[in-house]
Amino acid sequence: MSSPVRAFKPFPIVIDSGEGCRITDIDGNEYVDLCMAYGPLIAGHACPRVNKAVRDQTRNGSVFGAPSHPETMLIEKIVSTVPSAEMCRMTVSGTEATMHAIRLARGYTGKNGIVKLNGGFHGAHNTVLVAAGSGSVGCTPSSLGVPPDDARNTYVVEYNDAGMFESLLDGNEDIAGIIMEPVMGNVGVVTPKKGYLEEMRKITREHGVLLIFDEVITGFRLSAKSAQGRYGVTPDLTTMGKIIGGGYPAGAFMGRRDIMEMVAPNGPVYAAGTFAGNPISATAGLETINLMAEKGRYESLEKKTQDLVSRMRDALADSGVRGCIQSVASMFSVFFGVDEVTDGLEAQKADRDMFAEMFDYMLHRGVYLPPGPMEVEFMSAAHDEEACDKIAETFEGFLRQVRK
Repeated sequence: MSSPVRAFKPFPIVIDSGEGCRITDIDGNEYVDLCMAYGPLIAGHACPRVNKAVRDQTRNGSVFGAPSHPETMLIEKIVSTVPSAEMCRMTVSGTEATMHAIRLARGYTGKNGIVKLNGGFHGAHNTVLVAAGSGSVGCTPSSLGVPPDDARNTYVVEYNDAGMFESLLDGNEDIAGIIMEPVMGNVGVVTPKKGYLEEMRKITREHGVLLIFDEVITGFRLSAKSAQGRYGVTPDLTTMGKIIGGGYPAGAFMGRRDIMEMVAPNGPVYAAGTFAGNPISATAGLETINLMAEKGRYESLEKKTQDLVSRMRDALADSGVRGCIQSVASMFSVFFGVDEVTDGLEAQKADRDMFAEMFDYMLHRGVYLPPGPMEVEFMSAAHDEEACDKIAETFEGFLRQVRK
């Protein structure tokens, strides 16, 4: 496996092909897919329009080590669409995007401290592979191989608790920025309370701290203008990945011009990568974004998702099994053993064993979920009525089994 989130016992299935909202493993078993590669495939597997655009570009070359037309067009689309993106720089992954954005925040402010949210995931690099420590000493590494000195300038606060964040800033003048998912997506779907994002924007401005939205998951998924457009809160910097690659490796960091001009070659903050902005990924991402921008597509996808979620919620309520299903746009998560999840701490209280039972039940009946209980179920434009019925009916079958 190339990522630990793909693991489950006794062993993960190996995928041979995908089409639309379905995948087929190497043994010929077909599944309705709710993982969708953890989010990039909003247009579905092997989308014909994306495939054609990629084939056409492949004939012209895959990577040049120089600016390309597809890269320029994708950047222009991002800058014209995402509220915070006055300038944009491409990377190869979301991990790279967050790593560069954090370095940029430190370089721009001349400060060292970075704040993240409990349960927030911002890639596999040293600054953010941390566990909460005390507010005065920063964090401790959450992975072997991360030197303590790399983690001591990272601090953790809870999502939906602006007061906790402000208290941290009141006692620490060396905070460069906070990196946060506007909607949490790595402890399941956790949405912002009314006014929370606006308050975080206000606090960061008052304290001279940069607000970084990690929209690797939510970018071009929650709306054509991403989460920041949906909620009407514009950060200083934004990171993206997943959908902007249309199923191919891609990432980006973007933001205010005065901050972005600090990036080399214009400024002293270094960022580079041979495959950053490569024309294959840029072509796939641009075609995906353009497809979803067509009239009614986001609205149709959200309605389809919410109809499914409503049916699943009704089944959960009727079953008497304790739990909740939280959703936004085309994302949802099932939590067992809790009535609501508003932050990372509450997410940890969910019943992981029950989720594992559900995963196994649905897998063996042709529905593939992300194996981890803290992941997100993703819908796509390719999910049809038959697929939605199968998801709902299989979930209902699991709940009937639990009641026995």
